[in-house]
Amino acid sequence: MSPILEFFFGQYSDYDTVDIVLEIVAVCFGFLSVWFSKQNNILVFPTGMISTAIFVYLLLKWSLLGDMMINAYYFIMSVYGWYIWTRKVDASHVTPISYTTKAEHRYSAIIFIATLVFVFVVYYSFDKWNDWTAYVDTFTTAVFFVGMWLMAKRKIENWIYWIIGDIISVPLYFYKGFTFTSFQYLIFTIIAIYGYYAWKKHLNNNLQIA
Repeated sequence: MSPILEFFFGQYSDYDTVDIVLEIVAVCFGFLSVWFSKQNNILVFPTGMISTAIFVYLLLKWSLLGDMMINAYYFIMSVYGWYIWTRKVDASHVTPISYTTKAEHRYSAIIFIATLVFVFVVYYSFDKWNDWTAYVDTFTTAVFFVGMWLMAKRKIENWIYWIIGDIISVPLYFYKGFTFTSFQYLIFTIIAIYGYYAWKKHLNNNLQIA
């Protein structure tokens, strides 16, 4: 194996082939989910559920509890988001893209703080405070929890949380030895930036029409 390939993929030498294949499949469906989210397409949820279900299995197997909880939460919120996105607000319109209200910002802060406390307790209970990545995991978990909640409610600010969390996750997952997942978050960051502007354009156009 060349030095470059060894640097990026050497950590996979000890992995089961089935786990490598599952990670690649989960990454592919993760790409589809974020792309459909950018397109404001309801398929964001079924594709995301496939990706997160696989990651829950893999991360639990690899004892990465914080990451596993993120994906389990994504799966649950995808069910909620699927309902919200298809719910009719009147006879002919479903829940639209909108800005986060002051009350929702307060709920976001509560979710963020509650997640920090929850992850801290879980990590403490399982004696996982043995590496600096645990502290970063705690922060990114809280960021992603808020982002997913806002996306489920079709709030444009969800993209800001995704961008912050994705940027942090790129080097974090590479350090943990998950190169494919690290590349996934790199592309997620790019798509999230485009997603924010696409949703903003859609929202502004709707406001002008109204």
